[in-house]
Amino acid sequence: MSGAHIIQIFAGLMSLGVFLFITVFYNLTLSRALKKCSPASRTMEPGLVWLLLIPLFNLIWHFLVVIALGKSLGNEIRARGIANAEPEPGKTLGIAMCVCAACCIIPILNILTGLAYMVLWIMYWSKIAGYSRMLDSPPVAVTPAPIQGI
Repeated sequence: MSGAHIIQIFAGLMSLGVFLFITVFYNLTLSRALKKCSPASRTMEPGLVWLLLIPLFNLIWHFLVVIALGKSLGNEIRARGIANAEPEPGKTLGIAMCVCAACCIIPILNILTGLAYMVLWIMYWSKIAGYSRMLDSPPVAVTPAPIQGI
């Protein structure tokens, strides 16, 4: 085996390692966001996020995670009485990201959709991390406004 082959193998293993490292932190973010939702608000258990590590299966599973996470976050935000414009936070951005990821398996389209996927993935990750930080604050007790007399 030549030195060039060894370098190529080493570079490939390093790239795979970096990719797995980043993916683990992404999955941690999604899983922690779900854990911060009360069990009554969740539409998916946090541990199921880790199925995203399964190659090819993750192309379909990612859609389901995005949908469930959006519903869960929306439920939790409404339950806590936090003002939010999105009924299912992150869902639209997440679905666009998943579509780009699925299109990455199509030859020729994969270059454009791969770049779009990377940008959307970072945006989605950041958005979910933001909602997760929002849920770090304790729930606010919602008290009804007093009835005004005429």
